[in-house]
Amino acid sequence: MSSTPSSIDATSFRRSLGNFASGVTVITASGENGPVGMSANAFSAVSLEPALVSFCVAHTSTTFPMIRQIGRCGVNVLAEGQGALARTFSQVGIDRFAGLDYTLSPAGAPLLLGALAWLDCEIDAEHLAGDHSIVVARVLAAEVIEDRRPLLYFRGAFLGE
Repeated sequence: MSSTPSSIDATSFRRSLGNFASGVTVITASGENGPVGMSANAFSAVSLEPALVSFCVAHTSTTFPMIRQIGRCGVNVLAEGQGALARTFSQVGIDRFAGLDYTLSPAGAPLLLGALAWLDCEIDAEHLAGDHSIVVARVLAAEVIEDRRPLLYFRGAFLGE
């Protein structure tokens, strides 16, 4: 693998990637100090056998170290109309669960009401990749909750708010 720095400027790279529509998830966990969660739109299926998914986390995240320590997490797949919820879980320095109704997955992860689906996961591996880490998680359980359209992120905005 090459360690040569990229010659593309960050603005062009970001604008190009912004043209790839992605779903929006909120990764949650619950530990000794209560529930934690963060928005993640860099989420993907990895393998069917075994069932694996991945999500990417910035090295600057203050939430992921808590999720890593817990070792298990829930993936909430957001539905259209949940853009405000996604924004809440991307803010820094607030109680993201304040006034929020949620239930718990079989493994104890907070499940956000109105989400399309959830997955209960156990963190399996973490790979350093530039200014982010790629987290691979083993899916322990999953369920489709709502039959609605997904919340999408495209060109820096939510579609389906």
